Amino acid sequence: MSQTEEIDKDSIETWMQDHVEGFEDFRSIEKITAGQSNPTYRINAGSGRYVLRAKPPGELLKSAHQVDREYRVISALSKTDVPVPKVYALSAEGDESPIGRQFYIMDFLEGRIFWDPILPDATSNDERAAIYDSMNRTLAALHSVDIDAVDLSDFGKPGSYFARQFSRWTKQYKASETGTIPEMDHLMDWLGKNEPADDGQVSLVHGDYRLDNMIFEQDGTDVIALLDWELSTLGHPFADLSYQCMQWRLPHDTGFKGLGGVERSDYGLPSERDYVTRYCDRRGIDTPDNWRYYIAFSFFRLAAILQGVYKRALDGNAANPERGKEMGKAVPLLAQLAVQSLDEDEPL
Repeated sequence: MSQTEEIDKDSIETWMQDHVEGFEDFRSIEKITAGQSNPTYRINAGSGRYVLRAKPPGELLKSAHQVDREYRVISALSKTDVPVPKVYALSAEGDESPIGRQFYIMDFLEGRIFWDPILPDATSNDERAAIYDSMNRTLAALHSVDIDAVDLSDFGKPGSYFARQFSRWTKQYKASETGTIPEMDHLMDWLGKNEPADDGQVSLVHGDYRLDNMIFEQDGTDVIALLDWELSTLGHPFADLSYQCMQWRLPHDTGFKGLGGVERSDYGLPSERDYVTRYCDRRGIDTPDNWRYYIAFSFFRLAAILQGVYKRALDGNAANPERGKEMGKAVPLLAQLAVQSLDEDEPL
């Protein structure tokens, strides 16, 4: 974690002293290498440990890497029951920033991050069940946030979320298509014909709600921080819920590390049905009538995202071309799992 050549340490120290209350005794800065698209660094100081999360260097799409949106949503959620790190300050952009690009500073939190959904590091099945319940409680809390009360009513376009998202990702997929995948064609046709009527639900959505975007207590089971808010917006809460529930269907013996093929009772893990029901009970709402649609949509969205990564890798425009090519191989699997879900009896 020594890739800090692009960070001017003296400039950061001066900026921190001017903008972060209580900051003193700068000691070191090191890059956190675990897969963020926005470069992330740990700053060690006498006053504590901090995280610097920045835009990447170079030319960027206007709609990408908006760390100011991350800073805004985390700041807003600090007044709610959603666990987030404390944020301290947001820098200016471009030449006005001490590192030449925008960044923000937040607390570094000690805790556990789990990468495998069977939770092999947990000490018991009761602990595993409690960890899943904490994830569920956190998601329900997020979707219960009063967006007007926290001044986020303009954080995205309300209403018709799935229609807009389906249109967006269909265009993105077709623009990056490298060959015919019959299951994707069938899936797009089905989704276009079976979109549920807009039920009026609008909430803050995380956009990438999954196990490894959370920090849990070091010696407990509660979520202490929900991380990586770069895809957050206003949308439909079932988008987050179904995105997380893909985990129950993805094979465990792939890079996705899902729960497919896992005997959940051996690990004390809830079923997909139980997880969704518990979430809806917490929010005081009915279980979805169109769960097949939401699951299929989430698989489609992820497949379209990975197809774009694959195309950029083939074109030589990816940050990690080899990894991008590997990710692209998953697109047919995701499409196949989505189509399989269409043939189920309504699972809830």
